[in-house]
Amino acid sequence: MRTRLAVLGSTAALAAAAYDWVALGDSYTAGVIPAAGETFEVPRDGCERTDLSYPQVIDRDLGSLIDLTNVSCGAATIEDVTFNAQEPIGRHLPPFSEDPDYPFPPVPPQSEAVNPGTDVVTVGVGGNTLGFAEILFTCLQLGDGSGGVGTPCRDDLADNIPARLTKVGKDYDDMLATLHERAPHAKIVNVGYPTVIPEDTSKCRYNDWEQFASITPGDLDWLRDDVLQPLNATIEKAAGEHGDAFVDLAPSSRSHSVCDAGKWVEGVFTTFPTDVAFVHPNAKGHKNASDHVSVAILNALGVN
Repeated sequence: MRTRLAVLGSTAALAAAAYDWVALGDSYTAGVIPAAGETFEVPRDGCERTDLSYPQVIDRDLGSLIDLTNVSCGAATIEDVTFNAQEPIGRHLPPFSEDPDYPFPPVPPQSEAVNPGTDVVTVGVGGNTLGFAEILFTCLQLGDGSGGVGTPCRDDLADNIPARLTKVGKDYDDMLATLHERAPHAKIVNVGYPTVIPEDTSKCRYNDWEQFASITPGDLDWLRDDVLQPLNATIEKAAGEHGDAFVDLAPSSRSHSVCDAGKWVEGVFTTFPTDVAFVHPNAKGHKNASDHVSVAILNALGVN
């Protein structure tokens, strides 16, 4: 823990503790899309951390209480957090968008930012290990021309989802073991994914590119119930097995899905056809995350 001095009056000084916090994660932590603020890395490293992402919001809200190191990175897998040197993609997402600065040099494994002096670690990761972006893209392709009828994506992909979830669980367990080894005294706060798809998928307009475009309502139901909810459950289970906290963002964001009027998650595009979002939280979604994650950080540190 680093120590800072706050001078009171002309003669008194008070030693105030600043807790070292390391934020790890993928694009749902980093921010990435313009609707989650502006990138602030100069020069750009391709991780696309934005100034309205929840780590940055919490950093401003908690002020001198914490000292943030934010190494979250768009497109990160669990292995990128644990041991991989990741090659960031920036905003290079063909065929939807191309980044003029792509490709970017590798960034170190995120866990290298964690050390014996770290007091608290937050981590939000798992969707890219599951292959959620790839699944979404497949669902878009298979739903095209379906008229919104049927479950072409479920029919094609359902059989391999259990194996994907098993890999998430194993990799997540390995990651937490590594983080605890690197920072034996740190509290680890695991952050789940928010509600992306509503309970009532009739809210979602077929072929609306500012929602889920050509993904059918039946496939959206499948993605919600058999892909995203089990992903959160897998993360929560791994966290529990290591005695770590889990922040469940799904309940608080339930009425703010991609298809709700007051959405906290953008659709395939924020504004079609110019602003690609590919289903990521906007600033309101990150503000909700910051509210819940900051409470979890304070609880983990025993700060009231």
